[in-house]
Amino acid sequence: MAQYTRLHVVKQMEESGMVPLFYHHDIDVAKAVLKACYDGGARLMEFTSRGDFALEIFDQLIKYVIAELPGMILGVGSVTDAAAASQYMLCGANFVVTPVFREDIAMVCNRRKVLWSPGCGSLTEIAKAEEIGCEIVKLFPGSIYGPEFVKAIKGPQPWTSIMPTGGVSIEKENLKGWFDSGVTCVGMGSKLISKEILSAKAYDLLTLKVKETLLLIKQIRGI
Repeated sequence: MAQYTRLHVVKQMEESGMVPLFYHHDIDVAKAVLKACYDGGARLMEFTSRGDFALEIFDQLIKYVIAELPGMILGVGSVTDAAAASQYMLCGANFVVTPVFREDIAMVCNRRKVLWSPGCGSLTEIAKAEEIGCEIVKLFPGSIYGPEFVKAIKGPQPWTSIMPTGGVSIEKENLKGWFDSGVTCVGMGSKLISKEILSAKAYDLLTLKVKETLLLIKQIRGI
């Protein structure tokens, strides 16, 4: 069962401006990555369901979070059907992120009042998602659409909250482009938690990158 309400998760996304995301098959590496991000100030993490036995890794990871990392909100990403979403929520997922917009996932998440963020790529998809309760839309893949698309969406729908994922990097120019366009937060994967960091187990470097990126986002937003 989720520890945090969807409204709490939305507020944290709005305040921090960044959701780190990653997958790793080794639970020890996954714990180390999560701890490094936590030490860097991150209070959100999306564990992407992209490998065999990912649910088993997530189950161990969220127990670690509850026991060792107070205040960390762990959710799941890359969920493609309602059955998988339900399994992850039974393990305690605090939010569910999907690459596509599926009403079946929306229904099971709404039933448990768990935040769900669907991958959308058109104003029609976004509007439909919001009609059935979506709080924050995932713009995916962000690199295809870019900040100009966000500006266009915010014109007729200034109330829409958008989280681009894919095409977001830690460089100031890139982040400034996204936040100036009006995004609520950004999802950041390999540009933050790189293969090089994982292979070298350079967790201190990851902590530093997370800390610097969160600070940079605050500066860009003027908060």
